Amino acid sequence: MGAQEGPTLIASVQRAFRLMEAVGAHEGGAPAKLLARETGLALATTYHLLRTLVHDGYLRKLEDGSFVLGDRLDALHDGSRTQTRLSRIRPALGSLRDDLSAAAYLTFYEDGEIRVAEIVDGPRAPRADLWVGFEEAGHATALGKCVLRELDDEGRQEYLSRHLLADLTPRTITHRTELLRRLDAFPDATAVTDLEEYSLGVVCVAVPVYQGETLGSLGVSLRADRDRPAALREASQRLLATAARVTRGLSLTI
Repeated sequence: MGAQEGPTLIASVQRAFRLMEAVGAHEGGAPAKLLARETGLALATTYHLLRTLVHDGYLRKLEDGSFVLGDRLDALHDGSRTQTRLSRIRPALGSLRDDLSAAAYLTFYEDGEIRVAEIVDGPRAPRADLWVGFEEAGHATALGKCVLRELDDEGRQEYLSRHLLADLTPRTITHRTELLRRLDAFPDATAVTDLEEYSLGVVCVAVPVYQGETLGSLGVSLRADRDRPAALREASQRLLATAARVTRGLSLTI
């Protein structure tokens, strides 16, 4: 039975793709009978596949009975564009990892949250133990604080009104006034640091980047037992030199 199910399943997938291609060729939509003729499928098969594709969101049925592409395909397309953008900047993140022997991270500030988009690590550059999600630890990470530094006063206050400044280590800044003071103490042209504020034994450095108008941050994590002043200085210089390249790669149209 298994041998028979394999080819049958593949054929069904192929038919579904043919149908979606046919639907996409008609900007204003197309009825089932026309789609059946164009794809060479039996009408009963066409109706069955159309119902399935509509149910799953890949197609949408209009009031006049014709079919158009659905929102699910738009989401897949958006995801594909994001993957393409990330593929452009992975070599830069890989260079940071290799040159600094440190894991490299990329975040974006989306829908009011600081989210990790990419981590490039390796055996000689392990990632930090992300024991608390970045969405809940923006105040304690260099990546998060970098984003907060770039926001205006209204944006910072709005973010901080929704997030508890949790005490993650003895070094975590848990008072809003002190956090804002320290954010303003970082000059615009310098990197932002987290000195064991997120995780004991780990220090991080980050700089801002952009994907179009979307703010993000690029950073690395280092063991705290390294020669801290020299390691932080080298990481800051490499990150600042790489930020423009990453922003350019993220912002190019596809």
